[in-house]
Amino acid sequence: MIEPTGKLTSRLAAADDSDAIARIHGQGIGERMATFATESRNPEQVADLLAAKGDRFPTVVVEDNGNVIAFAWVGVYRDTPWYTGIGEHSVYVDCEHRCRGAGLIALNALCDACAERGYWKLVSRIFPENAASLALHERAGFRNVGTYFRHGKLEGEWRDCVIVEKFIGEADR
Repeated sequence: MIEPTGKLTSRLAAADDSDAIARIHGQGIGERMATFATESRNPEQVADLLAAKGDRFPTVVVEDNGNVIAFAWVGVYRDTPWYTGIGEHSVYVDCEHRCRGAGLIALNALCDACAERGYWKLVSRIFPENAASLALHERAGFRNVGTYFRHGKLEGEWRDCVIVEKFIGEADR
């Protein structure tokens, strides 16, 4: 683990964060503990994705002395009008910067950014083996809703997913 060089801060992601986001996301893909994806996006693909998400689906980054070390982003939960206030999210932390609070900062900042945009709930699916992510989500106030068994295959093996949710904004009152 790399020691912090400054105070960890969060902000909305910009297009020039795409290199760092692609690198960090690629680490998560490579570890096979965070996503069904098996191929990394390159920085240009991440920049295109950020542009497509626009302001409606925010991405936040966490910096240590100007270096992006974590990010969290949200996407559409379901493509129907009655679910527009629910977002499906992911959070990733650079492997050299884990256990320093960056994931919690990213997740809390994403919750705030989504609440400001009218979301009332964030959800995610987490592999049960990903104890660090489950613990992070619990610290951030998410609750375990249940488990999808054999939800999908990763490299030919069935994987279960723990469903987590958190009420934000108006629904959190």
